[in-house]
Amino acid sequence: MHVETNNAAHFGDFIRLNELWISEYFSIEEMDRELAANPGKVVSEGGYIFSLLDDERVVGVCALFQESPQRYQLARMAVEPAARGKGYGNRLIEHALAHLKTLGASSVFLLSNTVLQAAIALYKKHGFVTVSTGTHPVYARCNIVMERLV
Repeated sequence: MHVETNNAAHFGDFIRLNELWISEYFSIEEMDRELAANPGKVVSEGGYIFSLLDDERVVGVCALFQESPQRYQLARMAVEPAARGKGYGNRLIEHALAHLKTLGASSVFLLSNTVLQAAIALYKKHGFVTVSTGTHPVYARCNIVMERLV
């Protein structure tokens, strides 16, 4: 098992896995369609797309969107439904946090929804704390913002 960074060959899996979990719980929004049309924009704007491979098959993905050189958003974490509960999400967060340290970033935040209880528990396990709750101005599905120092 290993993580690959910004491998364009896996951008299709990145979009597929994200659209899968979003559709499972919510509705695809305009920002989702924009990302699907050009996932490489994440990279061109200073961000990172991580793909977790097991037996050369993408089983999980996540991204870091750059807000500034010191601040990133952990986003778009998704794991194949059949692979959930095997620690892949944990591995992705650990990789993303380690990567942030090498970048010299100072903080990372994320947007989520409290209905995603397993995800919220995972974020808390990794030191994320709630900084706000309620309606988000961009994503209808977001009702919690969490953050941690790097």
